[in-house]
Amino acid sequence: MPRRDDLKTILVLGSGPIKIGQAAEFDFSGSQAVQALREDGYKVILVNSNPATIQNDPEMADKVYIEPLLPDTIKRIMEIERPDALLAGMGGQTALNIASELAHAGVLDELGIELIGSDLDAIDKAEDRDLFNRVCLEIDLPISDAIACNSIADVLSAAEQIGSWPILIRPAFTLGGLGGGTAWNTGQLVEIATLGLRNSRIGQVLIEESILGWQEYEYEVMRDGADNATIVCTMENIDPMGVHTGESTVVAPVQSLSDRDHMELRDMSLSLIRKLNIKGGCNVQFAVNQSTGEVRVIEVNPRVSRSSALASKATGYPIARMAAKIAVGYTLDELPNPITGEGTTAAFEPTLDYCVVKIPRWPFDKFRTADRTLGTSMKSTGEVMAIGRCFEEAFLKAWASLEQGAHYPRPLTRADESEGEGMAERANEELPDSVLIDWLRIATDRRMGAVIEAFRRGWSIERVHEITRITRWFLYGFQNLAEIENEIVRKSCSPNDISADDLRRWKSFGFSDAHIADALSGFPVLGLKEITASRGESAVMKKRHSLSVHPIFRMVDSCAAEFAAKTPYYYSTYEPNGNYGIDLLPDLANRNKKRQVVIGSGPIRIGQGIEFDYGCVHAVKAIREAGMDAILMNNNPETVSTDFDTSDRLYFEPLTLECVTEVLLREESHGILLQFGGQTAINLALPLESRIEDLNLQLEILGTSCDAIDEASDRERFESFAERIGLKMPRGATGTSADDVREAVEVIGFPVLIRPSYVLGGRGMEILSNQKQLDAYLTEAYLAPDKPLLVDEYLGHAIELDVDAASDGKEVLIGAVMEHLEEAGIHSGDSTCFIPTQNISEDMLARVREQTKNIGLGLNIYGCYNIQFAIQGDDLYCLEVNPRSSRTVPFVAKATGVPMARIAARITIGIPLASQEIPVPTSGHVAVKAPVFPFIKLQGLDPAPGPEMKSTGEVYGSDLRADVAYLKARLATEIPVASAGGAYLTVRDEDKQSLVDVAHDLSDMGFTIYATPGTADVIRGGDVDVETVYRITDRKHPDALDLMRKGEVSFIVNVPTISGGAVRDGNMMRRLAVEMNIPLVTTMSGAKMEVSAIRAMREVDLQPMRLKVNY
Repeated sequence: MPRRDDLKTILVLGSGPIKIGQAAEFDFSGSQAVQALREDGYKVILVNSNPATIQNDPEMADKVYIEPLLPDTIKRIMEIERPDALLAGMGGQTALNIASELAHAGVLDELGIELIGSDLDAIDKAEDRDLFNRVCLEIDLPISDAIACNSIADVLSAAEQIGSWPILIRPAFTLGGLGGGTAWNTGQLVEIATLGLRNSRIGQVLIEESILGWQEYEYEVMRDGADNATIVCTMENIDPMGVHTGESTVVAPVQSLSDRDHMELRDMSLSLIRKLNIKGGCNVQFAVNQSTGEVRVIEVNPRVSRSSALASKATGYPIARMAAKIAVGYTLDELPNPITGEGTTAAFEPTLDYCVVKIPRWPFDKFRTADRTLGTSMKSTGEVMAIGRCFEEAFLKAWASLEQGAHYPRPLTRADESEGEGMAERANEELPDSVLIDWLRIATDRRMGAVIEAFRRGWSIERVHEITRITRWFLYGFQNLAEIENEIVRKSCSPNDISADDLRRWKSFGFSDAHIADALSGFPVLGLKEITASRGESAVMKKRHSLSVHPIFRMVDSCAAEFAAKTPYYYSTYEPNGNYGIDLLPDLANRNKKRQVVIGSGPIRIGQGIEFDYGCVHAVKAIREAGMDAILMNNNPETVSTDFDTSDRLYFEPLTLECVTEVLLREESHGILLQFGGQTAINLALPLESRIEDLNLQLEILGTSCDAIDEASDRERFESFAERIGLKMPRGATGTSADDVREAVEVIGFPVLIRPSYVLGGRGMEILSNQKQLDAYLTEAYLAPDKPLLVDEYLGHAIELDVDAASDGKEVLIGAVMEHLEEAGIHSGDSTCFIPTQNISEDMLARVREQTKNIGLGLNIYGCYNIQFAIQGDDLYCLEVNPRSSRTVPFVAKATGVPMARIAARITIGIPLASQEIPVPTSGHVAVKAPVFPFIKLQGLDPAPGPEMKSTGEVYGSDLRADVAYLKARLATEIPVASAGGAYLTVRDEDKQSLVDVAHDLSDMGFTIYATPGTADVIRGGDVDVETVYRITDRKHPDALDLMRKGEVSFIVNVPTISGGAVRDGNMMRRLAVEMNIPLVTTMSGAKMEVSAIRAMREVDLQPMRLKVNY
């Protein structure tokens, strides 16, 4: 069936902010879909609330709205734009829920808009657990015994009916398994089911028999309107059932099924997608009991999902693009596969001649108090993917891509249990067997390392299988890794004495140069730092190069080299019988374009999110526009940067010095661009510079020089630079031991801001206000001679500013000056930001601009940089300078219409500002960026923002009025804005007086004011009616928790006395607020702004604003 000509305009819904369970995969699929529709001549209107995506760049769609993803907003945009169709399958669960709601409410029929891509009946049957089970039974597919429940009473009677523990709770219409889990007793059942019922859009949970310990498989299926259906990719989870597939280490293609079993699951997938009548991409999940052969269908996602992004990158098959084409009437046999061109159609099933491993990236390195246990509700913020010719190679490459600790699994010691004082001594003791058994038994982020450790100690396959229930096929792979590692340790020779055969064999199983060097030295306590240069990583590399052992680069072409590929992307592998020498790019001598390599930002994590991928994509576009070859290296399967047609060549590799070096040698590249890949790429600058000579590379590090990067990042060098050009900085000191830090604090005086150097997203940053907190911090802090702690005086009640700018050595372009709503001391990534500034005098802004120029030119920055300033009275302090692209660059581009990332990238490849056409900034409106936090998913985490970054993503609001722009951003965070009810107020002493005005305004709007005794007295003194409530620690009733549970509180102001530390009276209240979705603010400036938003919501009928730019 050819293209539909009756459709002219299509509205595409995005997925909103990056959060746990919904990361950048929908920016990738949405971008692919929008491009596919526009190349076919359709007019596309895009709606998304996330400013950090490529998808809502002005050039991507015909019209872009960055507005809250709420049914009312979407309805209003539809009334304005009158599209012919709505495509919702590219925006994850968020978009699907909105489409479903608008369809059921009759809005789509009323406006004459057709839902394309996923029909309503299919969505309902796949998402409503009860309907789905009925569909499976109709076509004889096996499912778990399950009962749909709409209340806790139903849940308890269902548990009785099933009659055995554990019991699985699965909510309908939720994202990333939110509110689901496994219960081992009635108490847990009630707790999990309450959260599930609250988070399900239709208030329904499914109570079912548990199939813990079974193996989990996923089949990614494509189907068109003519009933052609193919399996795009098969995937297998290493973790057995009981761990959400987004939390599992996943391998593609399926490794442990017999052909007969695989065919059975294939047939079931196809019959299910046909019965549900899903057109486009979908994902079917199965559980298989390997000892009996029993199968259960778990669920179907009737949309492009996180697994689709992985399947797309693993096979090279562009699922989202094909799904978009099917939505407008094409059939699979009419569509060419863009990777092979005319060689194959989209109806061909991809063939894989390699193995792919995906490992999730969890935030536990930042959140030491969060519960690390993995279950059916997601906790990971992102993921990495690696490709190799065997499972072992792919697994070790994926581990290297995570950027957590060492780039390879090291023997486990007592130091791995906890960081802090005494860590160096504990590193000499091996991890006790009893702890190792716990780490194997309970699924956490440490489990895979524990499996390898068990085999290092000579445990048997059967013993490890008994504890973990991991399929034996994978355990043999892990055992093989441990045995090869033990063999290297036994060699214990100098790198110069390794033979070419040994080296090639070790490399073919994924062992990196650093891993080999560490193992040859017997894994010393401090790792590679303890090893002399003649035995270190570089020595292994030099020996390997002298033996001409280099990787071979293979292609991901969706057809195992059966047809020629047009848009190649590559992975490296060391084949046991491969050729010697560098595997140079074919036809290198005749290529006359300059080859520039862009380093991506790796997995999405807190502190380094999609904003850096946005910068990388713009850098690639700028390089290609300038007529050069853009080569991209990255390992994140969820992003636009790793799409098959973003760059001229893509290398799916760990972002380690070794892998980057090998790509540079193959490409003989002219330049490498590091400033857009966040801290990951910047950290490569100095080590790479020191290797260039050894490797005889004619390579230029583009943009800011390594020396300038070091001057901006190194504390002492930057302080002397600041003195030279007259910058004011908070007083500070550096300490490499606990005693140094204590001395520094004595000189500076409390309160102090303490943090590690060379940091991203403020990991390990806290504000400490007394000796007791300092001692507690030092017992947990990680101190090492080469990783000092920085101690700064803390600027109380200061306004913080962020500036994004670009410099070409002669001129500076300032993108925007942003004002933070929260005072200095809350991490800039977690603060709410305004463009233009709202409370800063023209005189002060002139000083900020002047200093920004002086810093850019004084540090010799080429490309983009970001500065954080603080204003205290008339004093302007410079807090830090980041000589790279920052997380605010996309927000600035959307708010001002000045594409800073692309302008800066052009500078780095030699196009100065004077030779560029810089668009005139848009003006007249206020833009607000608000953070989105993962607190609901991470138990044990205090929901009070502080100097350490906690947010996973951001949303955007814009309007002519600042309060309305803030209101839109707040609504987009999906935490409601209170409209009536009770307001509970409790603040520290110094803020009590300024709280009176807030209480007055709330009382005038009809809110009932509740406060703790001290706060209540002050509010009464300001002539406001207030009801006194007991403190939680008084153990009397009613306290805040009672009021919240009764539904009497709809808004909370809680300014904690001191930030940092997890045990505070307010912590319990803040946690409950998160679980009950009650809006909570923890700063006075936030409270005032929230009150103005509540007022604006009553006064104003919100109008969507189109994104406008002047280019």
